[in-house]
Amino acid sequence: MAKAPVLTPQAEDFPRWYQDLINKAELADNGPVRGTMVIRPYGYGLWERMQQEMDARIKKAGAQNAYFPMFIPQSYLTKEAEHVEGFAPELAVVTHGGGKQLEEPVVVRPTSETIINEYFSKWVQSHRDLPLLINQWANVVRWELRPRVFLRTTEFLWQEGHTAHATYEDAREYASMIHTQVYGDFMTNVLGIDVVLGRKTAKERFAGAINTLTLEGMMGDGKALQMGTSHELGQNFAKAFNTTYQLQGAEREHVWQTSWGVSTRMVGGLIMSHGDDNGLRVPPRLAAVQAVVLAIKGDDAVIAKVREIGARLEAAGVRVVVDDRTDTPFGRRAVDWELKGVPVRIEVGPRDLENGTAMLVRRIAGGKEPVSIDALAELLPGVLEEDQELLLRQSRERRVSRTVDVTTLDEAVEAAATGWGRMSWADLGPEGEAKLAEQGVSVRCIVAADGSVPQTDDQEGNIALIARAY
Repeated sequence: MAKAPVLTPQAEDFPRWYQDLINKAELADNGPVRGTMVIRPYGYGLWERMQQEMDARIKKAGAQNAYFPMFIPQSYLTKEAEHVEGFAPELAVVTHGGGKQLEEPVVVRPTSETIINEYFSKWVQSHRDLPLLINQWANVVRWELRPRVFLRTTEFLWQEGHTAHATYEDAREYASMIHTQVYGDFMTNVLGIDVVLGRKTAKERFAGAINTLTLEGMMGDGKALQMGTSHELGQNFAKAFNTTYQLQGAEREHVWQTSWGVSTRMVGGLIMSHGDDNGLRVPPRLAAVQAVVLAIKGDDAVIAKVREIGARLEAAGVRVVVDDRTDTPFGRRAVDWELKGVPVRIEVGPRDLENGTAMLVRRIAGGKEPVSIDALAELLPGVLEEDQELLLRQSRERRVSRTVDVTTLDEAVEAAATGWGRMSWADLGPEGEAKLAEQGVSVRCIVAADGSVPQTDDQEGNIALIARAY
């Protein structure tokens, strides 16, 4: 009888494969309240690395980290009508505290535009206070009706940036810079995911924004995942909260604003973009553990050698773990590390010591070969870079091969069954978008004919990317 696979095969049931992998790779568990999640240490390690890489880029963009309360007076949200309407179905509202009914209900933050604007209105007085560039790392709560770990949860972790500028042009340029140089660079060059950068349609725009820029990734099953967004808020929130700055003389002008964010949804995107039937595949530039050195047997000489190899690799700048838990069978440990997607395994046993070699196992490219122990520290950085590039190339090849040009709504729905459709926005328009939505298919973003991000929805030659989405 054939041995049952560790994971449900992707081709058999992709959602079940996804859940199996989260469980078997020890990434997360469901929380006690429906829609919440417990992120386990290995999964949180991935998020921490994402935080580190993103935080460096955000600070390079000039933003400073701050923190704002998670409880927001309900009256704040009602100040911007479109915003509160957009979030109303997802709000968690606290009506009692300390055993008493609150004088005013408070909302557990779904996003922080309102409370941050309350303070921006105090902090901004003149043009010298601008631009004001703030970021916070926090949790948010949105009451999710169809939860899925990492992808849609009632509580999730994220960063949210909020900025105020003197002019529309400055705000627009900053939102675009975050979109491309912060998010686009990180997702392409660290996550190894070939995201498409575009603008959302008016229907899909963030509540209260005048424009939303998005990054869409194609997952292993051909569906789309919104990986992050950057919003131009115009002066909507500035007018609602009277956030103004003084011009020359006594005249005052409302600021122009942006907000932007990415979340633990990126962990889900990482899993579904790069995972295979053997488990996760973690991009080397992201991986908290780039290499694991495994002792095959509990031989004293073997234990000493794997620790020595670990020290050499660490000195060479490789993020490494030494696995000398020889009281656990080697096969089980090897499968566990494969499930977790560690890019490289270095396996050492008594016979390897005799030959002066170790078995180099590559999780991303596949295959194994004996390598001189003395050559490992010099060899490994190059191997890791090769595998980083391979993941991005595979992601791009999947997107290109599974994206087809369509001219009718029926063709668009058919294309969305296995990938994405490309259709002229002039031919589709809002009416066609609404008809697609009735069939569970959405316009993920609009791109210019040359693949760039268009300045307006109706720019000549705009293309709508159409897909089913998570």
